Amino acid sequence: MQNIHRVHLMGIGGAGMSALAILLKAHGLEVSGCDLKLPHYDLGGIPFELTHTHEHIEHYKPDALILSSAVRRDNPEVVYAVSKGIPIFSRAEALSYLFNKSEGIGIAGAHGKTTTTSMTGLIFLKAGKNPTVYVGANVPDIGSNAVSGSGANFIAELDESDGTFELFAPGIAIITNADWDHVDHYPTREDVIKAFTRFADGRKEGGTLILCAEDEGASHVFEMCCKARGEILRYGFGNSWDWGAYDITKTHGGGISCRVSHHGREVGILTLSVSGEHNVLNALAAISAADLCGIDFGTSSEILRGFHGSERRMQVKGTTSSDILVMDDYAHHPSEIRATLEAVRGIYPERRLVVVYQPHRFTRTAMFAGQIAEALSTAGKAFILPVYSAGEKECPHSSAEEVIRLSNGKISALTFDDALETLKAAVKAGDLLLTMGAGDVYRIGEKFLEC
Repeated sequence: MQNIHRVHLMGIGGAGMSALAILLKAHGLEVSGCDLKLPHYDLGGIPFELTHTHEHIEHYKPDALILSSAVRRDNPEVVYAVSKGIPIFSRAEALSYLFNKSEGIGIAGAHGKTTTTSMTGLIFLKAGKNPTVYVGANVPDIGSNAVSGSGANFIAELDESDGTFELFAPGIAIITNADWDHVDHYPTREDVIKAFTRFADGRKEGGTLILCAEDEGASHVFEMCCKARGEILRYGFGNSWDWGAYDITKTHGGGISCRVSHHGREVGILTLSVSGEHNVLNALAAISAADLCGIDFGTSSEILRGFHGSERRMQVKGTTSSDILVMDDYAHHPSEIRATLEAVRGIYPERRLVVVYQPHRFTRTAMFAGQIAEALSTAGKAFILPVYSAGEKECPHSSAEEVIRLSNGKISALTFDDALETLKAAVKAGDLLLTMGAGDVYRIGEKFLEC
């Protein structure tokens, strides 16, 4: 991307693309963008066009076009740019160009990477390291999904869904887990492990790899990766790991605390306002990276005490006049669903949990339909919406009806059209209504609070 001064981002409204746009602008480039929907994130004054058309190329005259993964190469605007000799880059190609020139901290994993990146970014910001931060969600404590800093560190959430995280060469690589997901790109579990191993071995020479010891996939990566590449640290429950958490106490109404050890020696107490044991693990990863960069545990733990989570991660949306609490979460993989439901039940054990789940992608739904049904069936009441396709074509056994069938009647069908009336009849005073999924399911909770 050398000698490029003007860029146009197609799909700029999404989390990753809007964050990239902010960073490119901060690096002195002229940035414009377009999308089919209004942006959900603050673009900081970057010119935005609704819809895709070749006229954008004529108007903004970009030196390069950067595409979201949702934009196809046969899109007329892309085809026109190619005909004009304008180079095309993916989001990951553009981001890695910035990242690989820095002392990068790359955070990858099928689950937990957004929260771990948010925690790490907040620690470095509050500790005065002035980092650049790139997150796939808005982080209220940071005030954005991207921060351009003048410090040495570039902290970035890296996307494994299409394999492009292998373009990045971090000095510190974090793998929160290597669970099987994105079955459209990774046909087998072994393909996932191999990709994460290549990512681990792609870190800079002498760089550190930080792995979650509690995840089976990450443990396989540990066995397969090149030990000579650099230091490898592992974190998990108990005090036998490089960083460990034990004596875990859940706080009624939200939050969790534990004792923390470093190389087997207790270093202090970690208290989080966010809930769930999975967030303890996320915090250990962030603390480990911070320690490598000279931020001591006392400073990191004090900063994380004030961490309030990322947008759409067990986010409290509000409470109705009849004391119905409405929450929203991004969970869409069975492992994420189980972790979120367990954490929410731990916070509010007295409330009946009513879940509205929106499956994400036909391929994922077909592969994990039974596990999704099993996880959702643990709620007090569960509803399922039609599949959010994310551009995929429907395939056999990929429907919400298949999940309902496998649940033996424990899950009920729901549509956006009948959601409010159905939920008003089903949800009672004192219940907790949780919307869940990677699509636009959150809109149901927001509308429920308004009615």
